[in-house]
Amino acid sequence: MEYMTTQNLDEALNVLGEWKERAKVVAGGTNVIPNMRARLVSPDIIINLCDLEDLKGIVEEEGIVRIGALATMHEIASSRIIADHCPILASAARQVGNPLTRNRATVGGNLADASPAADTAPPLLALEARIHAAGSGRGGREIPLDQFFLGPRETALEPDEIITHITFAKPKDPLSGSHTKLGLRNAMAISVVSIATMLETVGETCTKARVALGAVAPKPIRAYRMEEMLEGKTIDEELLEECSEAIKKEISPISDIRASAEYRTLVTSLLFRRTIREALGREKV
Repeated sequence: MEYMTTQNLDEALNVLGEWKERAKVVAGGTNVIPNMRARLVSPDIIINLCDLEDLKGIVEEEGIVRIGALATMHEIASSRIIADHCPILASAARQVGNPLTRNRATVGGNLADASPAADTAPPLLALEARIHAAGSGRGGREIPLDQFFLGPRETALEPDEIITHITFAKPKDPLSGSHTKLGLRNAMAISVVSIATMLETVGETCTKARVALGAVAPKPIRAYRMEEMLEGKTIDEELLEECSEAIKKEISPISDIRASAEYRTLVTSLLFRRTIREALGREKV
């Protein structure tokens, strides 16, 4: 196996274009290295992106938040921009692994790994984020995050593409969102269920709803049916009860060592009601 540390994005893309599926790009290495130890992947070359400054940083300009693919979970969790404009993403980043993991794990790697339980996926889906990727020998392209995940560990990235950054529009009211992650212990837990919501309201009427879920389907998902049921209506307890039953049909959880499918279904229904109430300022989760 070969190892290469690149000095710029073009160099990394050229090498990736040559090796394609035989290569693995790595930044924090919190996913790739454990997968190699478990012999789930055996790349012929590892391309280290850690020194690429163009893929770092968190900025907000003209209403758009831009997060470099190499931004670590610690940087996201401690960023004033993220805290001010998208606290649901800060909440997710704070709950990734332990401090050592958060200092190394990157948002680009968390999304590219495409785990159904990826911690940053639900809040970024609720924020309608877009993935920006660059490919070998061609320009970049944008991929809406709800079209990025294709299945377990499978994304819309081509073999010669690298995520460069993630963008989303600054929410009108950052506090009208909620994020909850349920794990089997207080720290370092993989999600049993995670949910993120963003709401926009005029008076008592919900004008826009975004609901995203993790660990309850083969990939992180948007709950489109729930969004349709909430939009254009006053969200009262009767509607929440109706939606919390309907959401059970929108997910397809599995049973594994962390939880049964039945438990995940029940918890999703309960957490949905709680997160909507919190987004409306009615309940503190």
